Amino acid sequence: MAVSPAAERGQAARRRLLEAAVALVPELGWSAVSTRILADRAGVTPSVVHYHFPSLRALMIEAVLGAMREVAGAFEPALETAETPADAVDALLASVGEYSGTDPMSLLFAEAYLAATREDTLRQGIRELLADLRARFGAWLANRGVADAEATAEVLFATVDGLLLHRALEPDSGREVPSAVLRRLVG
Repeated sequence: MAVSPAAERGQAARRRLLEAAVALVPELGWSAVSTRILADRAGVTPSVVHYHFPSLRALMIEAVLGAMREVAGAFEPALETAETPADAVDALLASVGEYSGTDPMSLLFAEAYLAATREDTLRQGIRELLADLRARFGAWLANRGVADAEATAEVLFATVDGLLLHRALEPDSGREVPSAVLRRLVG
């Protein structure tokens, strides 16, 4: 079935709103994004925000969780090529190597984690995303004989999050984390 031109315009406006939210959260901070600012960035009127989403918060949560899922998904192809748990640790570190801690995606994650302390829906969404990631990586580790595999996956992901937070405060921090330190967790 063909999509009407009006429906295509609506989908494009919705996509621009989500993209604008992903860009604005790191620039301004979660609480500074308003309907007017978001609509202006997306090139739509403020009423379009509420036409496509029940609220500004709902839009922001959907946008941020979508961006976080994309980042988490980037680890999957690297994991598929890893042969050993040590290779997987290297792949995990490599998958976040491009993030400085002050780049837009790192700031988006930091803002989302902070906002999740006050936003139940966002907190639940992040929990689900992390639980899924830990379960999949934990199962992969378990299949390769790593003891307490899911807890190990949890510690590895929390460590990487912490390293990225430290990079924002001290740019040279965590850049050259010897993979040997984290490899011991899976050895």
